[in-house]
Amino acid sequence: MNTRILTSPEDLDRYDRWLKSSGLGNLWQSLERKAYLEALGKEVRIYVSEDDTHIHTSALVVTDRTTGGYCTWEIPRGPIGDGAKLLEKIIDDAKADKCLALYLSPSAPLITDWKSLTLSPRHIHCEATRIIDLTQSEEDILSQMKQKGRYNIKVAKKNNITIKESSDIDAFYNLVTKTGKRDGFVHLSKNKYEAFLQCNPGSFLLLAYDKQTEPIAGVLSVVWGERLIYYYGASNHAERAKMAPYLLQWESMRIGKAKGCTEYDLLGVAPPESSKTHPWAGISSFKEKFGGEVVMYPKEQMIILKPIAYHLLRIKRSLLG
Repeated sequence: MNTRILTSPEDLDRYDRWLKSSGLGNLWQSLERKAYLEALGKEVRIYVSEDDTHIHTSALVVTDRTTGGYCTWEIPRGPIGDGAKLLEKIIDDAKADKCLALYLSPSAPLITDWKSLTLSPRHIHCEATRIIDLTQSEEDILSQMKQKGRYNIKVAKKNNITIKESSDIDAFYNLVTKTGKRDGFVHLSKNKYEAFLQCNPGSFLLLAYDKQTEPIAGVLSVVWGERLIYYYGASNHAERAKMAPYLLQWESMRIGKAKGCTEYDLLGVAPPESSKTHPWAGISSFKEKFGGEVVMYPKEQMIILKPIAYHLLRIKRSLLG
């Protein structure tokens, strides 16, 4: 079995076909994600283990440079396939790159007995999501929602909320800044939302309007394969009584069905065991009203490659905030 980094357009095209046909692929390990991250200045590598005819295992790896020439490596929602041997090559390369730690947030449990694996302190990739079956009829999708979800969709319609597909990132970013200020979180820079819309061919922006010329809510979503993923959302709190975010979600589902999607991924919810105390408790309550099935992921794990430097950097960041 040969293990290497893919670089040529022909190899990357073959990887793209394999990922989308294997049934194992996902957005975070895709060429679309690679293009998005590289547009933001990130270093991205795609490792594969292959024989003469087939790719068997892969891992998209993202490098985050830090001070002193050090870095961290991350494999989001991967490796794809049994990646034990592939990870050995990745770890060797990471060590040579002065990597402090390798983070792994796989879609399925890792098949390895490495004692060096430990739970990560980060909470970047969700440990649970909520998936809605879009193969159902619209009537059945509505009926499996919580009663409050259906009611709030009706409220938005009674308020004459209209949903429009748009490319107006400025308008969406204005809503994002309002949402961040209201909920006390640090939002992304505008160029990241722009890059998301430009680098993901399946992405689309929906904005909700009432009688005003400025939108009162918006969602930025992406189709990958047969899955529609709700990625970013924002709203004007002053207009909350009009329930525009609920109609946005419903129209997103209808668009997903029209595009041939079989699933709608609400992306991130609090794990059931910590649903009331988790930082995502509020957004989880909102998403719960749309029904669907909760799907769990393994918690992010890590391999610390340079323990002293890693812990010193952690201390420095905790002191500086």
